[in-house]
Amino acid sequence: MAVVTRFPPSPTGDLHIGGARTALFCWAFARHEGGRFVLRFEDTDRARSSQSSEEAMLEALGWLGLDFDPVPGPEPIPRQSERGDRYRAAVGELLASGDAYRCVCTPEEVDAMRAQARAEGRNPAYDGRCRDLAVGPADPRPSCVRLRVPADGATRWDDLIAGPSGQDSQEVDDFVLARTDGSPIYHLAVVVDDHEMGITHVIRGREHITSTSRQLLLYRALGFEPPLFAHVPLLVDAGGRKLSKREAAVSVLSLIHI
Repeated sequence: MAVVTRFPPSPTGDLHIGGARTALFCWAFARHEGGRFVLRFEDTDRARSSQSSEEAMLEALGWLGLDFDPVPGPEPIPRQSERGDRYRAAVGELLASGDAYRCVCTPEEVDAMRAQARAEGRNPAYDGRCRDLAVGPADPRPSCVRLRVPADGATRWDDLIAGPSGQDSQEVDDFVLARTDGSPIYHLAVVVDDHEMGITHVIRGREHITSTSRQLLLYRALGFEPPLFAHVPLLVDAGGRKLSKREAAVSVLSLIHI
């Protein structure tokens, strides 16, 4: 298997040294294995994403010496904001297969469900009340799309760093795949992107390990072969606190211009 890793920053600010460390792990592993290291911009947060942040990140990666391989296609660096048609197609496939359904619950109703679950000592989660309503595309009510999570079983994987990991199905609710405006949620976009870009190893920070069960459920529902996962420990300050990317002193650009 030819190794392909990726670094997918959100261009909402400068490159943080924690992100730079993750990029270094991805780049070094791919180069050591004679594989490919690709870059993409996860810019679905359109309000905060900017061209200047993309340019700053490219400057920082260049200064670090982390060259990347272009992704085949019209754009060597893909942007999630340009891949909406592919995400909508994936949602359509999941609706057609019955692995997803439309949900017309309002945010206030979902908040009430979670509050009640907390009060009863249960995991705060969506209760699945729209699962069997068969809400169709012609229904005039605003609707999001949720994954139909299996009621039993578990999602497990052998993390290359963290070791045996996973969650029981009852710990994962029917999570949202697409918002009421049709825009994709992170979990859907990242699974589609990683599959279509041929990613074999997902190397990322330990804070993302809780996302992996949901993403593996999506890989299964879409019939995709999942990559291997490796979650690196967090980068912390002298007091043991996670470094915040909002602290300017820990951006790569602050080191470049010392």
